[in-house]
Amino acid sequence: MLETAQQLIERVGEQIGLDREDIDYVLNIDHEHVFDIQLSNGNTHKAYRVQHNNKLGPYKGGLRFHPEVDLDEVKALATLMSLKTAAVGLPLGGGKGGVAVDPRSLSEEELEELSRAYARNLQPHIGPEVDVPAPDVNTNATIIDWMVDEYEQITGDTSKASFTGKSLNKGGSLGREQATGRGGVIVLREYLRAHNIDPTTLTVAVQGVGNVGFWFAKLAEQELGVRIVAVSDSQRTLAVKDFESNQNDLTLVEHNGHTRGLIDDLHDTYAEFLERDAILSMQVDVLVLAALGDVVTESNHQDVHAGVLLELANGPVSGEAYDELTTRGTVIVPDIVANAGGVIVSYLEWLQNRQNEQWTEEVVNNMLEDYLHKASVAMVEYADAQGVSLKEAALALAMKRLVGAK
Repeated sequence: MLETAQQLIERVGEQIGLDREDIDYVLNIDHEHVFDIQLSNGNTHKAYRVQHNNKLGPYKGGLRFHPEVDLDEVKALATLMSLKTAAVGLPLGGGKGGVAVDPRSLSEEELEELSRAYARNLQPHIGPEVDVPAPDVNTNATIIDWMVDEYEQITGDTSKASFTGKSLNKGGSLGREQATGRGGVIVLREYLRAHNIDPTTLTVAVQGVGNVGFWFAKLAEQELGVRIVAVSDSQRTLAVKDFESNQNDLTLVEHNGHTRGLIDDLHDTYAEFLERDAILSMQVDVLVLAALGDVVTESNHQDVHAGVLLELANGPVSGEAYDELTTRGTVIVPDIVANAGGVIVSYLEWLQNRQNEQWTEEVVNNMLEDYLHKASVAMVEYADAQGVSLKEAALALAMKRLVGAK
């Protein structure tokens, strides 16, 4: 992922005429914080926080708990976050963090101990005006609430603006849970509008029907009228049988459990279970990549048949696969705009905390709509005018803003 991000920055920087100094400025990382967290059970876990660029505003970016977290991944995600906030016009910089751990292996007490230790170690380097972390893969409002409490105990800060993604009664924002999925719907809608494509004619498959994928699918059905014909989780795919010859779809329902239960609830006589990666090769109009990075790679890109890929995960298409797919005419709607709904609503949560306010969900959603409408239109217009891909257009606009803020 880091190599892919760096290659694209180099390529786009040259396309827009940046000199070596400016390209290096976009590539360079401000700070890397790497430390060990030893739990009372005797286990030690490597922890990270990378702060990429803060010329537009405080560092901003999520925290993930995953056994495969490493420094290169966190550096890549921090870099992409700087580009993301710039691409959608937020006054924020980019950061990312994580701990190399499988949270499912921890008791609730151990998870709280890990979360508080992470916040305690980072406290000198973060804060409402410095770096504002948020939840990401395998982290949630409960974990963030523990971190905020730890930060408050050390610093005395009671603004709640030190982290975002908190629970509602602890300073969180309405609309945050749906924000990334809703944002993906807005960006896809603007792309379709710009190219006069009727969404009600489209079949859509969602790879990774966790929180982001679930809300995208539900809202895309409701608001765009697309037909969701397949979803997958980490173990299997559920697909409508012979969807090309009938009009059945998968109507997603809210579910208070894990994705396994969600998929089980949807299984009926017109749908079937397939192996996990079968979803990548389905003959659908839009393939939504809403799981983890590097899902479509040099080894499997030839299996992808969708005309449009919507990147709701960070870096789900490798550099080699991106080049091959783009050459074939596949449209890739890039992560730095498509999945920016989460950071936009995180920014709005931060503003509410600083102003000691809580806005209605309608106000939050309207502001999310405004940011992503403008960013999507700018990306599509630039791509069409310059004859470049949407990803290159989004990166070009972001890099110009970053360089302009030096």
